[in-house]
Amino acid sequence: MTTTGIEKQGFVNKQLPIIIKGLMAFMFLLSAVAKLYPSPNLALPTFEVKQLIPMGFSETSAAYFSRILIGCELALGILLLQKNYFKRLVIPMSFLMLFIFSIHLSYEIASTGNSGNCGCFGSLLPMTPVQALIKNIIGMGLLVILYQKTSKQNDQLNFSFLAAITFASILAVFMVGPIQRKSNDELVAEMMAEMNIDQEEETAPETSTSETPKTEKPETGKTVPADPKEVKAGEKEMKTEEKPVADEPKAKKSGFASQYSDIDKGRKILCFFAPGCDHCKETAKVLTEMAAKDPDFPEMKIVFMDEEAELIPDFFAFAGKKYPFKILDVASFWTVLGGTKDTPGVFYLWNGNIVKEYDGINERAFKKDEFKKIVQKKWSELK
Repeated sequence: MTTTGIEKQGFVNKQLPIIIKGLMAFMFLLSAVAKLYPSPNLALPTFEVKQLIPMGFSETSAAYFSRILIGCELALGILLLQKNYFKRLVIPMSFLMLFIFSIHLSYEIASTGNSGNCGCFGSLLPMTPVQALIKNIIGMGLLVILYQKTSKQNDQLNFSFLAAITFASILAVFMVGPIQRKSNDELVAEMMAEMNIDQEEETAPETSTSETPKTEKPETGKTVPADPKEVKAGEKEMKTEEKPVADEPKAKKSGFASQYSDIDKGRKILCFFAPGCDHCKETAKVLTEMAAKDPDFPEMKIVFMDEEAELIPDFFAFAGKKYPFKILDVASFWTVLGGTKDTPGVFYLWNGNIVKEYDGINERAFKKDEFKKIVQKKWSELK
């Protein structure tokens, strides 16, 4: 081997581990921070409902596990940049975490397919399960190379430092995203009072009293009870008359009655919005414009996520109309909407039958022209 070749090999052996350490540290740090984007109070419940609860975690255990997991990712990102137990512990633990993630992604791909956001980088960098699996395999390969290029003799043996960094990282996640958050019930009540909007309007059923049919004699103008025989004959004729069949679907339970008790009666549009979501505001504005041009447009109701609930007045101002609304905490919101769905969510219901649904901003996003045609069709045409 020439001198130049030896120098190049020495440079690679020296610089390659540094490059890999930097890349892997950046990946773990980005993964931890991205799971807290755009805010911990929004991102953490979303991660729990969409990723952990479907795996069998309870709401309580998912809340703790998510914070511990993100804290460990943050700790590994930091520990990959230092020398304490680097080859003995840090590299193997980093490889093990990626390996476990890869097993979960493989199972998810096999059971549900390559759809949705895997949650590896939260909503900051959405990735499909296959993309995330490829990323993990590359990461594991780089860690194997790093392990081979690293000597145990270079390890410093200060275990207390590792423990302190890990504990501090987990504690930091619990601090920025506490499990117990202040309720916004008072804020919601104040907003509804200011906007003069009821969260759910209930109308009492009309009551009617049955009276004996009466007829009026032409010659006297006095009212007297009708002849019972005539009444019975009239009722018989009414019963024999054929009633027109309504062009509407049979009643069905949509699963949203827990939000609005009358949601399964007639034609309704149920929307799932985040107050600060620009796509949600645009969708609400489009629906308002459509309703203004169509007198027979279905009644619209909204379920808001409680993140940034103070922006609801601005949301209605942008939409151009105030609608009946309810506010759910982030975890409940995703549970009702569906863990695999995203905002903005729009459901067109007819007697509880879900005629059409939209969610997210990609292939299932709300389509104005398509929806306009759908709501104008009769049930027989829709079938």
